[in-house]
Amino acid sequence: MLEAAGRNRNALAATPGEGWALHRMTPASRLNGANGIRTGADGRIYVAQVAGSKVSAVDVDTGLIETISPNGGGIVGPDDLAFDEAGNLYCTEITEGRVSMMTPGGEYRVIHGEMPVANPITYHQGRLIAGELRLGGRIMELDRDGGAPRVIYEGVPMANAFEVGPDGKLYFPAQGANEIWRIGLDGGEPEVVAKDLGVPDSVKFHPDGYIVSTQVYSGQVLKIDPRTGAKSVLADIGPGLDNVAFVNGRTFVSHINGSITEITAPGQTKPLVEKGLQWPLGLAVDAAGHVLVADGGFSYLLRPGEALQLAGMLFSPGFPGWIRDVACSGLDEWIVTTANGDVARWKPASAECEVLASGYARLMGVTVGPNGNAVFAEFDTGKIFATEVAGGSRNVVELASGLDRPMGVAVAGDGTVFVAESGAGRVVKLVGGRKEIVLDGLARPEGIAVAGGTLFVADPGANAVVASDLAGGARETVASGLPIGGAAGAQPMQLGGVGDMCGPMNTFNGIAAAPDGTLYLSADAEGSVLALRRL
Repeated sequence: MLEAAGRNRNALAATPGEGWALHRMTPASRLNGANGIRTGADGRIYVAQVAGSKVSAVDVDTGLIETISPNGGGIVGPDDLAFDEAGNLYCTEITEGRVSMMTPGGEYRVIHGEMPVANPITYHQGRLIAGELRLGGRIMELDRDGGAPRVIYEGVPMANAFEVGPDGKLYFPAQGANEIWRIGLDGGEPEVVAKDLGVPDSVKFHPDGYIVSTQVYSGQVLKIDPRTGAKSVLADIGPGLDNVAFVNGRTFVSHINGSITEITAPGQTKPLVEKGLQWPLGLAVDAAGHVLVADGGFSYLLRPGEALQLAGMLFSPGFPGWIRDVACSGLDEWIVTTANGDVARWKPASAECEVLASGYARLMGVTVGPNGNAVFAEFDTGKIFATEVAGGSRNVVELASGLDRPMGVAVAGDGTVFVAESGAGRVVKLVGGRKEIVLDGLARPEGIAVAGGTLFVADPGANAVVASDLAGGARETVASGLPIGGAAGAQPMQLGGVGDMCGPMNTFNGIAAAPDGTLYLSADAEGSVLALRRL
């Protein structure tokens, strides 16, 4: 039995089937990522989590975490947040392009609904100010009663987390320029405060008057003099930093991977919340037993006996984009589907990326056939495609259409293609362009794998993994009560895209079979990777 843990700690324990053992390969995550953070009137840090579509509060002394707005609640995909003096919570909903408000009593309403890639937000002396993380973006003062906004400045190269300084001016990262700018709240031309940074994504003022700014690319936290732009490094935490908050003079930094770190002195840090996985999504195993874990904007390598190692992220050279599913095509070589509708061959060690197919809608599962061709599923159109090389050129052919929300794909040794139809609750195989049912009566099958004549299915709708003997049709439950999908089989919130940076961020429960027979499963409800082995 696997006890519930992390952000899924209030759920039921998972139970392996007879003859199977179940354990975690990575710890359960406590947050669904960590984006904007803000200190509340109660002294806790409030955390916006895009991936989890929720807001949580963290006690900085005990580390206890309370969910304030849950997945499936009124707030969708929150990226940054702010409070007014009445305790109302304002969130930028980056995937929805809007700003919402939640009252202390839990009532919810949209303040402004036309703000593409809404990201930074702050509240200052009765004024609510928000901005857009896009090239040519706007910074606007919003009317909290729903009236027309007032544009403070238009043309920012990607504004991110900002704050009004002691001089009454708004200080903000111009992320696309790799600079920090400031501007008066009544508008005008911005001034450059600091340049040649590490791609800043937050500007906050320490109570002592200096700027603290996280650098998403370099992973550094900088101390900057707002008068001169002089800078020094407070800490080097790693790429993917997001935001800053202060509690009684203490400095806390969030990371997209879900960690929150306190900087106790220059060069000295301690964790408040340990890092983890935001989703995770697709999984694949190479011949050496190395597991690639897709986690959206991040991907990791998991080697037996070792901790997760970052393989690449959105700011890494050669990274293919927000990755949904992965398949192995060689040692440290992977085929991936992305949220931008691409199928690509990615080699993390050499930072090489080759696009094999592009221009598709929501791509889900991908696998590699015996001939080395990539086979992949397009969710909205219900089609299955394969790449092929003929006459020295690469083409894409349609293998099947008319499937009901296809998700996972797998190819047997003889080339037979299997597809999980999540809408129909079954797995089919493609025979001469026709569909034949292999396994039905499932709730919402997603990831599938074929190994040793057995079909394995991750069914988040039933919180279970099911196996079927392809020769005799015998069926068994490998594990039940698993932390996959939403609670009691409910589907997690499906998020839209982020401007030009990322397409729709749909969830996907991956499963992969290793050469030694181990099954690896993406446990998105708790943010971990699980392993299932026969006894």
